[in-house]
Amino acid sequence: MKAWVCENPVGVEALQWRELPAPALAAGQLRVSVRAASLNFPDLLIVQNKYQMKPPLPFVPGTEFSGVVTEVGDGVKGFAVGQRVAAFGGLGGFATEVCIPAMLAMPLPDAFSFEDAAAFICTYGTSHHALLDRGALQAGETVLILGAAGGVGTAAIQIAKAAGAHVIAAASSDAKCAACRSLGADATINYTTQNLRDELKALTEGRGPDVIYDPVGGDLAEAAFRSIAWRGRYLVIGFAQGAIPALPLNLALLKGASLVGVFWGEFAKREPGRNAKMLGELAAWYAAGKIKPVLDSVLPLEQLPAAFARMAAREVVGKLVLTHA
Repeated sequence: MKAWVCENPVGVEALQWRELPAPALAAGQLRVSVRAASLNFPDLLIVQNKYQMKPPLPFVPGTEFSGVVTEVGDGVKGFAVGQRVAAFGGLGGFATEVCIPAMLAMPLPDAFSFEDAAAFICTYGTSHHALLDRGALQAGETVLILGAAGGVGTAAIQIAKAAGAHVIAAASSDAKCAACRSLGADATINYTTQNLRDELKALTEGRGPDVIYDPVGGDLAEAAFRSIAWRGRYLVIGFAQGAIPALPLNLALLKGASLVGVFWGEFAKREPGRNAKMLGELAAWYAAGKIKPVLDSVLPLEQLPAAFARMAAREVVGKLVLTHA
C-alpha cells in the first residue's frame, strides 16, 4: 500500500508519500480499499502537533474516507467483501488501504458516491449533533452560522434549513456569501467588510439570533455572543481562526443564554446508539435530496500537500476531497 506518513509533526511539508506494509487485520475490523478521503480542519492541526489527540509516531493522517471492504475480520457481522462503506476513523485515511473497527463503518447505498460519502460523516454529524441535539434548534428560530462557507458551515446551513430555521450565514468574502445563499441561507454577512453586530441587529430587528453556530472562534466570538437573543444557545464547535476566545460570562447571565460545547467525536464514542440513529436520519435526508456535501475540489490523493495549502489559505468553500482509483 501507499500512504502519506507523518514521522515529525512540524507541518504539512514533513509528510512523505511512500510505500508501507499493509496493516494487519485484527478481530472486529474491516480492511478497506480507500477510494476517497476528505480534509477536515483537525487533519491540518494533527500534522502540526496542535490537535488535542497526539498519536504515536509515525502515523498516517486522514480522519474521514470511503471505499470498498476487501477483508472482514473475525467476529464482524453485517459486512461483506465488496461492500461500499464510509468511516470517520480518526487516522489512516490518506492511504490506499486502511483497517478500521467495523463499528465505525457506515454502509453506503449504491446511489451514494464515494466523493460525497468521504465528505459526509464528520461535517453532517457535527452539524446535526450541534444544532438539533445540543442546540435544540426549533422550526422558526433564527440561527447564525459563522464560517458558513466551510465544510461544517455548509452542512449546518442545509441542516438548519431542513429543520425549518431562518439562517443567517456569515463568511469572509462576498463570493463565499453568495455560495451560502445558493445553499439556502436567508441572509448573509461578510464579516470582513461589515460590522457583525450592526448587521445582526438589523437582520433580527434587534432581537438577535436564537442559536449561534461557531466553528471559528477568535475575535468573532465576543461580538456574536453580545448579539445573542434571550435564552439563546451559543454552540462552541471549534477554533478555525486559531485563537481560543475568552468570553465575559456576565453576557450569559444578562441574556439568560447557554454556552454549549459540541464534541461530536466524543458523542459518537459515548453514545453510539444515538449516533447511529442520527447518521441513519442524515443518510435518509441525503437520499431525499435535502442535503448534499459541497465539494470545493476533487484532487488525486498524491496531491494532498496542494489540498492542505488551499485549506490553510482559507480559500475552500465546502470540502476538499482526494481520490484514489
